[in-house]
Amino acid sequence: MAKQVDKTEERIEKVEQAFSKTELFIEKNQRIILIVVGVMVVVVLGYFGFKRFYLAPRETEAQGQMFMAEKYFEMDSINKALNGDGNYLGFLDIIDQYGITKCANLSQYYAGICYLKKGEYEKAIEYLKKFSSADQIIGPMATMAIGDAYMEMKQVDKAIDYYMEGADQKKNEFTTPVILMKAGWAYEEQGKYDKALDVYKRIKEEYPRSNEGREIPKYIAKMEGLLKK
Repeated sequence: MAKQVDKTEERIEKVEQAFSKTELFIEKNQRIILIVVGVMVVVVLGYFGFKRFYLAPRETEAQGQMFMAEKYFEMDSINKALNGDGNYLGFLDIIDQYGITKCANLSQYYAGICYLKKGEYEKAIEYLKKFSSADQIIGPMATMAIGDAYMEMKQVDKAIDYYMEGADQKKNEFTTPVILMKAGWAYEEQGKYDKALDVYKRIKEEYPRSNEGREIPKYIAKMEGLLKK
């Protein structure tokens, strides 16, 4: 029993020593600690103030401008979508004037697609690569569009790389089989029928209920026939 009491007293003594050391450290470094805490408070308050009083109004303003650019995009008025109509900004101006907003980021995607439609593939790639999104649909679609641009420039290897990246980016029943199908076609163009077959079989196994999955048996049969020759 005496040993237990001794051990308890020893632990209490160690805790007291630790507290004493902590108090001594705080006393010696009180000014530095207060400065560090003050800086942290200023940074946190500044961040939330920036978001509320600067970024949020800018986002709302950008959304108002972007509404018409999206309308022109839907109407296939590509030049107005990119450059505006004199009253409302186009995607390029939104990127320049509202650079850190979500609207500016999305405008990178729209601008990339616009340039893809215009046949300006290098510009399309430039803007699409600047776009970032965790969205399950638009993220993979942007990566696929980069692949499309490389395909148009006859850079098939790069196109396949982006198709495969897009297919695995956010796997889902809508975008993944579409992108895999494009990868299969690209492999076919290269004469790599074994790799095309692997991609088509993946569609059959993983996405049988998709539109591509229902059509895929004929592509598989075609590749198997070519490989037997």
